[in-house]
Parts: sequence; C-alpha cells; structure tokens
Amino acid sequence: MHIEVSMSEIHVFTSAAFNYIPKVRMLFGSLRKFHPEWRLHLVLADELRPNVDLSQEPFDEILPVANLGIPEWRGWAFCHSIVELATAIKPFMLARLLKQPDCQKVIYLDPDTVVFSRLDDIVEALDSSNVVLTPHQTRPEQSLAAVMDNEICSLKHGIYNLGFVAVAATDVGRDFADWWSQRVYHFCRADIPNGLFTDQRWIDLVPAFFSGVTIMRSSRHNVATWNLTTRKLSSSASGQYLVDGVPLGFYHFTGFDSGAHRIMAAKNAGNNPTVHRLVNWYAKQTEDLAQDPLAKEPWAYGTYSDGTTITKAQRLIYRERTDLQAVFSDPFDAKTYLAWWNTQGKAEFPDFFNGETRDAAMMELSSRLTPGFLGRTKGADWAKLGGILRQSLSQPKLGLEISKRSWKILKKEGLSGLKRRLFA
Repeated sequence: MHIEVSMSEIHVFTSAAFNYIPKVRMLFGSLRKFHPEWRLHLVLADELRPNVDLSQEPFDEILPVANLGIPEWRGWAFCHSIVELATAIKPFMLARLLKQPDCQKVIYLDPDTVVFSRLDDIVEALDSSNVVLTPHQTRPEQSLAAVMDNEICSLKHGIYNLGFVAVAATDVGRDFADWWSQRVYHFCRADIPNGLFTDQRWIDLVPAFFSGVTIMRSSRHNVATWNLTTRKLSSSASGQYLVDGVPLGFYHFTGFDSGAHRIMAAKNAGNNPTVHRLVNWYAKQTEDLAQDPLAKEPWAYGTYSDGTTITKAQRLIYRERTDLQAVFSDPFDAKTYLAWWNTQGKAEFPDFFNGETRDAAMMELSSRLTPGFLGRTKGADWAKLGGILRQSLSQPKLGLEISKRSWKILKKEGLSGLKRRLFA
C-alpha cells in the first residue's frame, strides 16, 4: 500500500560524527530512493568545518551538538566517548523535531543501516501508536549457541535495538522523548554490570511507562546478525532482497568496521548465499566510502585545545568529580582541566599514571553507579540531608546503620564519594 504524505509530515534523522558522514550518505541515499517525500536530518556529534562543503549531501538539515540546547553541553560532551556522544544526543534531536509544527512523525535510523524498500508499514503503525520499537529477536532461538549469542546478549544490551525507533508527535511521544533525554543526560555509558548500555537499555522500560507502544515483529525490519538464525533471506527473480518471502525493509550492518558483523553473519546465516552476497556488497561499498576525505576527519572532541589527545581516564575522572565540573566548565581548554590533571590529578590519582595499576583503577572507579555529569547547577540537597539526620536522631538503630555505611563509603570512595551518595 502506497501512502501519499507531504514532505514535511515525516522527519527522519540519524546521528554520527564527521567521519561517518559517508555512511550517512549511503543511508540517506537509500531513503531518497524509496521516500523522496521525507525530510532528512543529520544530528552531528561533532563540529562543522568551515572549509568543508556539505551542501551536496543528501540531507535537508545538519545540526551539530552545540545547537541542540543541551545544558552545559561542553562539559557534558567531555564525559563521553565518540560512540557514547553519538547515542546520547539522539533523544535531544528527537525532542526537537517532535516540537516542530510541521512534524507528525519522526523515524530514527542508525547510520550503518540501509533501506531496501518502502517503509509504509512503519508509517501506518504510527497512525495508532505513540512509539514503535523493534526487538533484537522476535522468535525464540532453537540452539544453546544461539541463545547465548543472541538472547542473552539482548538481556545484557537491551531487548529493543535502538538502531531504529519511530515516534509520533503526540503528547505521549513528546513525553517519551523528554524522559529519554533526561536519562541519557546522566547515564549514557556502556556499563553492563550496572545495567546500562548507552541509550539502549532505558528503552526496555518504555512499554511499562508509556501508552500506545507498538512492538513491530515484522521480520523484514532491522534485520541483522542477531536475528539471522530465525529469518530467511532470499532474493526474487529481479534481484530484490526478501525476508521470509516479503521485501527487506532495512538491514542493520552493525559492527561492520571491526569485522564482527562478517563473523557473526557467517555463524548465524550458515551457507545462505543471499546473506553473503549482501554482506559482500556492503563491504565493497564501505571500502569505497573509507577513501572519502570526510571519513578521515578527526573527531573535534577527541583532543584538548592544544591538540593533546583526551584519554578515557581523563573523561572518567571528570565525569565522576562534580567539583571539577563546577570549576572547569570547559574541560577541553588545555590550560584548565589538563593543567590540573598533570599536577593535582597526578597527586590525587597516582594509580591512573602507572601502567601497571591504571586498568584496575579504571575498573574500580567505573564500577560505581553515579549520576555522572551534574555541572555547576547541582547544589547540595540540604532538605534531603536534613531528613536523613532527623530520621537518624529519632531512630537510633537507623542512625547507627547510616554511620556504618557512611564510614565504609568514606574509606572506599573518599569524601567526594560520600558527598555524591548524599547529594545525588
């Protein structure tokens, strides 16, 4: 069924840094082929380059992170790796698009996806839904190996794959975008032991928190290595890709650059010639894209102002220390936070400067579940502290337990850890 819609009704966006723009071009080129009526946006986890012309790229708007209205965005961005930042800005762009007067529906697609036929069934689902999600798996696995590779992996990383989400411009849809934005502002990190995986694990809660959530179980969408064991890819006489006999909607080439996709495709699809033809086609396309000068552009937020590379340890310490966030509002300035790191930081965190102890120190610090970036606006919650003290005075046993717990935190995490636990 072909649905006629105005160009302004449906907005599609993806999120990427500058070096991924060639892949964005591939995704948006496929969208232009099947949906020329849709409006396409790139939200950029990076900075625009004045000397680079993007006017011929197949998107209608490019919006850098600096223009999203994220509070204290430079300090916040510093806390993230390139992958974390590209995922963290997604709900902010979603919220922005949903508030535009000409917008009725928004679709997000990862930049490493390609569309192979029209997506009218997704549009139809949004006619009666607020949010549309696609699970990693829609059918139970039949072997223990596949259960471990796929189902248990989903239990760790999230039931729903956030390479796709579709949201209607309804009150519930906008509430969802705002809620998601608030969560990833503090908790967009890959920390599986603490139940976090960037922006994705939060979506497990969406069917419980919000009404009108459609779980799209169509096997033609979000096809990837994690569901190749339960979906049959083939091709028609004309060469069109089919999934379980219907046209392939979009395929997610996740983990392609690392080589993981090809390995898991070979394992999960067996000797299926259609899968291998599709994977080889994408490999050839991305080999060519890798030669594009844009693919070689360095990430703007990977270095300090003097060109020094920002390390994972430096991001982690800044994320965990609200006092540093308050003092160094722009940690990218090499004369401020980096200067502190090389002097006071070395004195306070000697294990981070020792190659033999660095990894263990990083693991210990990152294992703590904290609110992350709070910036300069978060003050001490004296009402909360006062309530704890009043309860301690009226209930001596509770006061004793709080004292014991506080002493353990003080010994393990120091005064800053105690303050974080009290005031977060």
